[in-house]
Amino acid sequence: MKILCVSDYVDPLIYNQQVKKIFPDIDGILCAGDLPMDYVDFIVSVFNKPTYFIFGNHNLKEFSYYHKTNNSMPGNMNKDAEMSHGHGAKYLGFKSSIEYDLQYTDPQTGKKTPLLIAGVSGSLKYNNGLNQYSDFQMKMKLLMMVPKLLINKLRFGRYLDIFLTHATPRHIHDHEDPCHKGFESFNWFIEKFKPTYMVHGHIHLYDLREERVSKHQDTVVVNAYSHYVIELPIQEENK
Repeated sequence: MKILCVSDYVDPLIYNQQVKKIFPDIDGILCAGDLPMDYVDFIVSVFNKPTYFIFGNHNLKEFSYYHKTNNSMPGNMNKDAEMSHGHGAKYLGFKSSIEYDLQYTDPQTGKKTPLLIAGVSGSLKYNNGLNQYSDFQMKMKLLMMVPKLLINKLRFGRYLDIFLTHATPRHIHDHEDPCHKGFESFNWFIEKFKPTYMVHGHIHLYDLREERVSKHQDTVVVNAYSHYVIELPIQEENK
């Protein structure tokens, strides 16, 4: 299974009608935040593959359709929003999901298994803007997903395949300015629930020497800036 990951930058290589010729064997797409929704629309329409997204700390025009905010209209409901503003993509903000439309062969059992994926939106709080959270607030949101992850473990023998975020874990790909520090709670999460991949955005790769793929215990952490392709089951050279 090949999954195209994108974030933070409208990449001309992706945003063109020939993109399926460039990436002919993509099975799904992950959008890791700070992307215009019309870009997500384009990706859905051109690839016609299962697509998942979360919000970052920019491009939040439609955030209130998925979360109650001070600017939300009374009576807005997340399920209704997902139907009318979903752009053909599935919103994974603060959710865990079992995706039967995306399956791969488990190398341990030799059987087909659905993709287990969870996602969280937002960045570390730095100016009290929309979709920014303290580390404690993020930890509480992560804890709300734990019951479903425990069920995954019982049913499939693992908690999670992919953890999709906008921000980074602390001291993994992050920077020291207030806006781009990572979440300590993300370190706890990947150490506890051991996803195969953690896919994030938020850190722009202007320097080609900057690391974009790292290993933290059992998890490969990938910066999806612009675009990057991951595979499940994971290839030997990435283990």
